[in-house]
This record gives sequence, structure tokens and C-alpha cells, in this order.
Amino acid sequence: MASLICTLRDHQDDVNWCAFSAKLLATCSGDKTLRIYNADDFSELPFSPLTGHGYSVHCCCFSPCGQFLTSCSTDATTVVWSMVTGDIEAVLEHPGRSPVRICALSPDSVHMVSGASDGTLALWDFPSKRLSRTGGVSDTTMVACSFSPCSQMFMTGSTYGDLRLWDLELNPLLAEKNAHDLGVLCCSFAPSILSGGQVVQFRLASCGQDCRLKIWTLNKFTSGGFKMVLLHTLSDQTAPVLCCAYSSDGQLLVSGSVDKSVKVYDANNAVSLYTLNHHDRYVTACCFSPTSPLIATGSMDKSVNIWRLEDGCSGHGGKSLPEEASETPREGKAAAGRSRLLVADWSEGDVSEWLAEEGLGGLADKFRANNIDGAELLSLTKETLASELGIESVGLRGKLLRKVEELKSDSVCSGTPDEFLCPITRELMRDPVIAADGYSYEREAIESWVHTKNRSSPMTNLPLLTTLLTPNHTLKMAISRWKTSQ
Repeated sequence: MASLICTLRDHQDDVNWCAFSAKLLATCSGDKTLRIYNADDFSELPFSPLTGHGYSVHCCCFSPCGQFLTSCSTDATTVVWSMVTGDIEAVLEHPGRSPVRICALSPDSVHMVSGASDGTLALWDFPSKRLSRTGGVSDTTMVACSFSPCSQMFMTGSTYGDLRLWDLELNPLLAEKNAHDLGVLCCSFAPSILSGGQVVQFRLASCGQDCRLKIWTLNKFTSGGFKMVLLHTLSDQTAPVLCCAYSSDGQLLVSGSVDKSVKVYDANNAVSLYTLNHHDRYVTACCFSPTSPLIATGSMDKSVNIWRLEDGCSGHGGKSLPEEASETPREGKAAAGRSRLLVADWSEGDVSEWLAEEGLGGLADKFRANNIDGAELLSLTKETLASELGIESVGLRGKLLRKVEELKSDSVCSGTPDEFLCPITRELMRDPVIAADGYSYEREAIESWVHTKNRSSPMTNLPLLTTLLTPNHTLKMAISRWKTSQ
């Protein structure tokens, strides 16, 4: 379930972008201002709004530590703001004085890129706020940019419709032409890195005027070459898709569209989880909180909506709206009886009762006809659901598989599930984080490992490309649910 918990209506023009840090939410608008809110109760900070741009503010992003905010504008500048005082730290004029449409900070806070309407790119040394080099593509407009999680390269998207990968010397590494017909509008790297053998793998989402959201794999080979492969094309939205963003653990993906809808997807399986309809005009901005199960969405209706996802947290006050009713907890003798069993020991009747409680009762007849008991339930895949059970709806298959995964996490078992144990300490994780090798560890354990083991992966023994650690909120919530069930 997703609940609308707050609507912010302080901007006087289109909301063009929104960004979360660990403690703050920033929004920017065609009204030339940025507004800063406390991410706990969404009250506006005393120094907000920020005024300093002469024209529409197109994009804003926080430094990873949250101490600084950068914003770019049609006035051809990128401004760096202090999030302690609200003061301007630096005003960076784009080479050629062309309107700046996009800006992005590297995860290590060393570099910043700004892209302009004339196709130029400026790479800045962020600590010194000095221009390092310029490059770009002529006769197009740069409208999208995202750094890889290793901070060593970045992807740009333009009105040409192409996606281009660049290194920190502004050398082009790869060009995916016609990635989106009529133009790319946004792109976003997933936060994790997968390493294996001779390949390092990244995930990238992009969206555009073709009404499509696409998920790509970017492979980096030890030989130095790169290859992009299209994994999924999502066409759930019926008009140009203006924005997209990954969650901080890379498990979810959100997009906003001209059709006024917001879509939330399971990023790994490319399955739609939620459709959020509460904006009156185009949805132009979306982002996840890095610390809470919250999404912010901005629109040409001048509002910003804050949404809490299914396993959300409480305590968000401010400009709140009534919450939607939560799902009814399982009750009754049947559920109590099942809870004492391993799911693998469930009978066909137990499975039917569970389907009904999860709102999937319409599948009960198919399951009974195919003699699906607990063991069979746990082994279901997208392929078997489609071919053997004849479930044609992709969304329904996705929902069922999500419920099965939740069931696996919630099930009472004789020992701790192995995936809940830190690979280093073999103890139940309290603060799981994803490292650059794609594996999850207890934060304290992997930090200690990195400091004493020369930045090698505990699982692969390969060098970690970055020491950046991403909170694994999905795993943390699964562990919490499992502990509650004990």
C-alpha cells in the first residue's frame, strides 16, 4: 500500500525537481526559488525559500553528506548553497552562458557536472568550485545526467534521444543512439555495483518522450570496453515519462508522466507495484528518501506530494492528509495454525486460505486444480505462473511473487534465514548495507573490513571500486518482520 501523507503548496509556478538528503527535502520551481523542508515533519526551514537565481530553476541535488545543495537555472549558473545557513557558497557560470538544464554530483563529492541547452558539459571540481574541463555534443540540449555509483563516470541524455557515457576527462566511452524516440528526459543509475569474473555491471533507468521507461545493464569489461544491454521496456504510462529515480537500495524505481500518474516498480523484476494519482497536471519530478520509505513527487500543478510506501514509518506530521486504511492483519484460528508451520508444510487448503487473506482469492481455483501446496508455492516463478497456471496478467503474477517473497521473510523457521546473516560475522544484521560488490553486510563489519583488508570484497576477493555503502532498507524491513514473528 502507498499512502499520501503530505502535500506542499508553497511554490508559485511549476515544480521542476525535488531531492532528498538524509534530513531535508529540497524542491525547485519556475518561480525562481528553491524551498527546503525538514524531512521529519515537512515544516519549511527558517531560511527557505532560497532566492538567487534570475530565471526558472530546473534541477537541484544534495551533496552526499547533505551539507550543500546545488541548483541550476536558465540564468546560465549553477549555485552552491549551504544547508546550515541557507547562504550562497558559490555561483558557477556555465561556459558560453547557455541556460543550464541539469546538474549532478558524484557520490564521492569530488566532481559536479552541469549540462546546458547548447549541448555543452562542464565538469567542476566540487571542493574548490573550479572548472576542470568542458565538452559535450553540439546542436542538442543536455537534459539528463547521472553519476555511476563508483563516481568514475557519468551518463547524459539529450533531446537527440541518445544516452552517452563519459569519463572524468570528458572522453565519450559509449553512445546509445535513439535510446528514446524524440528525446531522453531523465536517467538514473542504480546505487549498486555487481562484480563477477571479467565484468563489472551497473544498472541504469532512463525515460523519454516515447512514453517509455527503460532499464539497462551497463557492462564494463576488464579490457576497458563497455556495452549497454536493454533489459526491460516499461510502457505502463500513456504519455511522455518526464522523470525517474531509484531507491537508495536499488530495489524500487519511480517515474512520473505527462499522464499525471506516478508509477512505482519492483526494479529487479520490472513489475508495477503502485500507481499514484493525485496530481492535477504533469508529474515533473520524483525522488526517494535515502533514510525512510518515502517518495516525493512534484508537478506542474505547483504542488509536491509526499507518499509513504507499504512498510512506512509513522510520525510525519506537518501538512498531513488522512491516511489510507492499512491492510487488515491476519487473524483467526486458520492463520494461527498456519503460523506454527513452515510454509513448506502447508496443505493445499492452507494455501487457498492464504490467497484469500492476501486479496488473491480469485487464484484459489487455479491453485487447487494444480495441487499447489506450500512447497509448490515457494518454488513458483514467473514462467511457471504463466505456462502452467495460465496467469496472463503480468501485474497479477508480480503481485503474487511479491507476496510469496514476503511470506518467505515472515515465515517462522527453526533457524535464522541465511540471507539475514552478515557474510563476515555470520550474525543477524541490524544495519545492513550494500557494498560495491553487490552484497549486503552489517555496516560496522564491512567498514572494519575495508579499513583492514585493503578494500577487497569479502565475497569475491576482487577490489571494491568504491567504499560507498548504501543502506539496504528492504532487507532491514524483512529482518524486522522476521524477528517480530519469532
